Amino acid sequence: MKKIFNSTTQPWFTFLARLTLAGVLLAAGWIKAMKPHEAAASVRVYEVLPVNIANSFGYILPWIEIGIALLLIVGIWARWSSIAAGTLMVLFVIAIAQAWVRKLPINCGCFGNGGITADGKVHPWTYATEIIRDIGLILLSIFITYFPSGKFALDTGTDNHENGGER
Repeated sequence: MKKIFNSTTQPWFTFLARLTLAGVLLAAGWIKAMKPHEAAASVRVYEVLPVNIANSFGYILPWIEIGIALLLIVGIWARWSSIAAGTLMVLFVIAIAQAWVRKLPINCGCFGNGGITADGKVHPWTYATEIIRDIGLILLSIFITYFPSGKFALDTGTDNHENGGER
């Protein structure tokens, strides 16, 4: 891959990308962890998984998000953490898109509230903005995957700071 960033700027961009992605995951995970019944309801309203699996996933998901966020913040296993975060975001985009297509009157439930819209109506721009937000987060995770070495990371692994993380 050609050099996109030089060895001075790339670590700072990686650091900012890690903090941005981690901040979203930490906020979303923390809010849901404080209200686990709403988190489970948020997963159920998508009507994709059987109720018992949706409930289990709803209780576990916040802690997965928090765990990935903490790894990204401290810079441990940044590449693998970003792959995990990106995979979650892809799943979220698919879930939101299928809800939009099926005209389910829900919000994403990403930041709590059980995923139910207050007025029971489908809000197309809400779906679109949530998908756009998640695509932006996917792009950040891709960036971190290719350039995992960043400022203030505890684990630099075998990534090469001198050439901007280029493989």
